[in-house]
Amino acid sequence: MSNSQNNSTHFGYKTVDADEKADLVRGVFDSVASRYDLMNDLMSMGVHRLWKRFAVELSGVRTGQQVLDLASGTGDLADRFAGLVGPEGLVVMTDINANMLVTGRDRMADRGHAGNLAYAQVNAEALPFPDNSFDCITIGFGLRNVTDKQKALRAMYRALKPGGRALVLEFSKPVVKPLEKIYDLYSFSLLPKIGKLVTHDEESYRYLAESIRMHPDQETLREMMEQAGFENCDYHNLTGGIVAVHRGFKL
Repeated sequence: MSNSQNNSTHFGYKTVDADEKADLVRGVFDSVASRYDLMNDLMSMGVHRLWKRFAVELSGVRTGQQVLDLASGTGDLADRFAGLVGPEGLVVMTDINANMLVTGRDRMADRGHAGNLAYAQVNAEALPFPDNSFDCITIGFGLRNVTDKQKALRAMYRALKPGGRALVLEFSKPVVKPLEKIYDLYSFSLLPKIGKLVTHDEESYRYLAESIRMHPDQETLREMMEQAGFENCDYHNLTGGIVAVHRGFKL
């Protein structure tokens, strides 16, 4: 599943040098960071909050545990996890994009989080944490932007404690045909226009729509997680498969 052999990868529908993708993705999120939460609400009509709540419930995170949240953005998952692990636990909130991380850190401070949250600018493909460090690792709407997804999944597996679990919350492939057509119309016609209106950046949201279509479907991603070492892998379709939560365990 890696593109490292030919050193090219996808940036939306474009083929680019693999070494360039991280910088291109960084440019997208630099552009949209200040309006990210508003755009999430507009794009999903607020349903993204339900998707994230379901993922948190599926995680089984408990008091005192250590959680790594990759591609945290403005911290919707980290916020919930910090409440679950309590003062004895720790949530490490990360993003490859410095602007997004600063925006998320400011938001967490506004919400009163302090002692059980840490922050790190991290590339999901090269996690700077020891083996067997975390009870749970999550990545919400971030895996599709990673250059080498298989490498990132292996890194997640390595950093998990035995008995730990990883969750990937990501846009996926609609399983209802009529919904697929409506979703395509929305993604490629309406979404970029909303992006232009709210963030004055139509192209970034065109990329986001394209990146969703280039992301592996549900079964392919489950197989990728198994190849990375995860066991008992499953996935749960949400909103007709527009989004799916994949889960795998390190036994």
